[in-house]
Amino acid sequence: MYLKDKKIIVGITGSIAAYKAAVLVRLLKKQGAEVQVIMTADAHSFITPLTLATLSGRPVLTAYFDQESGQWYNHVELGLWADIMIIAPATANTIAKLANGLADNLLSAVYLSARCPVLVAPAMDLDMLKHPATRKNLETLKAFGNQIAAPGHGELASGLTGEGRLAEPEEIVRISEKYFSRRRAFAGKKVLITSGPTVEPFDPVRFVSNHSTGKMGYELAKAFNDAGADVTLVSGPVHLKSPDEDITIVRVQTALQMYNACRERVADADLVIFAAAVADYRPDDVLEYKMKKSEEVLQWQLRKNVDIARTLGAGKKEGQLMIGFALETDNEKENALKKLTGKNMDMIVLNSLQDEGAGFGHDTNKITVIEKDGTETPFVLKTKEQAAWDILSIVEKKWEN
Repeated sequence: MYLKDKKIIVGITGSIAAYKAAVLVRLLKKQGAEVQVIMTADAHSFITPLTLATLSGRPVLTAYFDQESGQWYNHVELGLWADIMIIAPATANTIAKLANGLADNLLSAVYLSARCPVLVAPAMDLDMLKHPATRKNLETLKAFGNQIAAPGHGELASGLTGEGRLAEPEEIVRISEKYFSRRRAFAGKKVLITSGPTVEPFDPVRFVSNHSTGKMGYELAKAFNDAGADVTLVSGPVHLKSPDEDITIVRVQTALQMYNACRERVADADLVIFAAAVADYRPDDVLEYKMKKSEEVLQWQLRKNVDIARTLGAGKKEGQLMIGFALETDNEKENALKKLTGKNMDMIVLNSLQDEGAGFGHDTNKITVIEKDGTETPFVLKTKEQAAWDILSIVEKKWEN
């Protein structure tokens, strides 16, 4: 939605990863962007201009002058035309040229003329990426204000495994969207989000927890960050990468640690989203040593944990929005409404384990957002990324009113 009608230059250089540029161009066009592809001569060895011209709807440019048409392509005009320039894949050779101001082809000349944001997506073998010269050149590009799409880890064309894979086209599109989403209403807003499970130890080895993966909370953090908010994510132990380097992540283990982390930050937040699956109980006594197996039946006393949403909701300040989550297995709506009122939330996001593809462990979710005024907004099964944006849209409308 953020790239609609945006003018985008996609620069493609001589890397085996150039085949992914076809997917990138298709995704950008699907978003409603105008796309102009510029290729280096070496890039022609990996993907045909015809493919990219067909996908972009524009002739692909490689040289300043087209012998067949007699058309002259002005690098200055191209640089001024673009709202954003994406160079993907960017080889070590092209990165060196950009960092040192060389303009021996149309692509590097347009880069030097561009007044728009530039996103560089490196793709090369791991040793080339690790070389001090390449590292220095990438740091130089960052210092110029360019964004670098971090290369991924995996099997490379050389047969080696490591960093150097071109960032996936979907990730490149997401990073591009951020340049324009920053202008949205969430700029200047502070958002506090809890995510993941908590773990409550019996001893140094064993603990009580749940099946939460943290995916929903992390997608929410990414969405609000992309929309310009200053996001703090209080995360229980999960196996997820940070959604974005701009997001502040506070890592905790237990419910008490999560509560203390939130209590210290809640006063500064404009919006608080309680997406974590906090353990309701914790062992009353935690052993300092590993408990040995002995009895056939083990009894252990559990103590109720602090209800983070209820406790912080009771002290909600004027103008502050709070959103809770309700994962239910029965009497879903009734239980969700109890949480909405009992915890002083402005909205409750209801999902049910009875719905296939919803809840823990899935990349999808089926939610219904219930607001304090009784408004209910149900959504079909979607990816958790899409569900996060649905929640964001409702919050945005509420703030606009």
